Amino acid sequence: MKDYLVKALGYNGQVRAYAVSTTNTVGEAQRRHNTWPTASAALGRSMSAAVMMGAMLKGEEKLTVKIEGGGPIGAILADSNAKGEVRGYVQNPFVHFDLNEHGKLDVRRAVGTDGLLTVVKDIGLRDYFTGQVPLVSGELGEDFTYYFVTSEQIPSSVGVGVLVNPDNSILAAGGFILQLLPGTDDETITAIEERLKTIPPISKQIQNGLTPEEILTELMGEGNVSILETMPVEFKCQCSRERIAGALVSLGKEEIQDIIETDGKAEAQCHFCNEQYQFSKEDLEELKEQAK
Repeated sequence: MKDYLVKALGYNGQVRAYAVSTTNTVGEAQRRHNTWPTASAALGRSMSAAVMMGAMLKGEEKLTVKIEGGGPIGAILADSNAKGEVRGYVQNPFVHFDLNEHGKLDVRRAVGTDGLLTVVKDIGLRDYFTGQVPLVSGELGEDFTYYFVTSEQIPSSVGVGVLVNPDNSILAAGGFILQLLPGTDDETITAIEERLKTIPPISKQIQNGLTPEEILTELMGEGNVSILETMPVEFKCQCSRERIAGALVSLGKEEIQDIIETDGKAEAQCHFCNEQYQFSKEDLEELKEQAK
């Protein structure tokens, strides 16, 4: 099944809801970065949350999520936009621990809890919007929940999860976000709280074959979900040879000449997708002619 995201309203417009399957998307990130299981879970949870947050944007708007918890995984970065495109990486992909006391991948230990979750939104204005909160859990679902409540003042519940196969590939990944809109009645809040206590983990639901629409029904109950929109989700990087070439041109003639004399070539690697770009001496001579 292809990855996709669903936007919906629940309980007669009292709740805004998102659900996403990201198994293939997180799988692509795992293959590109060769992440070990615990690192895969941390990266996959972050990307799943980021792509749902991106779906809250419009047009050409985009955002970056950065998580720095002081753990051995280092920083996690995920970029997303309003089109369902997401990319991400972890500073140290080779992190794995034994399962925690709940029998789950020990994401908290990998991420750490002494640090910040930062969200930077580019909504087309001169200045970016930046929201930042301390990590409260390191498990990430709770941390994104805390971000929405604290930084954006929206009562929310965020669930994200990743299951990893014995060969390190991704078995299941996805997430959901429920947000209470102003005026939500107490009966609805209680109903949601009770359902959240009893539903299986999001990754298990996806492993069992539930679609994003069915996950929202699990969360809010039959007849309480009104689907607004669906969109495809994919791992997509914005890097390109042309973009790297442009960055080299911006260095100026003298800097490019120095690279030619010192190394005779140039190599660049994208952090987000691990794609490598190589420029020969001849390539650099051409770029030097374009430089000011």
